[in-house]
Amino acid sequence: MTNLTHLPGFQDPVHDAQETFRGLLDANARPGIAYSITAKITAPPGLTPACAAACLSLLDLDVVVWLQPNFAPEIKAWLVFHTGCGLTQQPQEADFALIQDLATSSELSSFSWGTAEQPETSTTLLVQVESFQGGQSVILTGPGILDKRAISPTLPANFWDFWAQNHQAYPQGLDVLLFTENAVMGLPRTAKSEICDDC
Repeated sequence: MTNLTHLPGFQDPVHDAQETFRGLLDANARPGIAYSITAKITAPPGLTPACAAACLSLLDLDVVVWLQPNFAPEIKAWLVFHTGCGLTQQPQEADFALIQDLATSSELSSFSWGTAEQPETSTTLLVQVESFQGGQSVILTGPGILDKRAISPTLPANFWDFWAQNHQAYPQGLDVLLFTENAVMGLPRTAKSEICDDC
């Protein structure tokens, strides 16, 4: 574990953090579009380089993180070592949740959806997926989408049932960032989804 905690973070901390954060902002502003994460980083086993870069850009001493239990203990040590973030086993207390396998994750509704007065206090989910293609096809509409956008990330089928409820709860609700090996796709709570069997 000691060796893993001392794995380097960003090779160029300032530039890589800025570039990664810009990619995350773009992904959130334009739902359903994949953005490359080009930061040079040595990610610990179990974290994709893109997701690891996002963690280094988003997490700090003021942030509380929920880790899916199937992550190796070394991941926890690496995150704390590089970001100083707090950790919780209670989903509703988390600012961010790091999920390796959404199919085996706890009920998504257990995370904080924020309040009517402070919707921004909801949990943001950082979810690793195998691919942005090959899953259930859905059509996204909403802010940041000119007309409509078809996507098919490899997510469990019941995710889109949850997402319909999440969108209806706006301005409360969860925001999601999906990560493949070297890219990110945003699913903010403002994005409405519709199953598309003919896409």
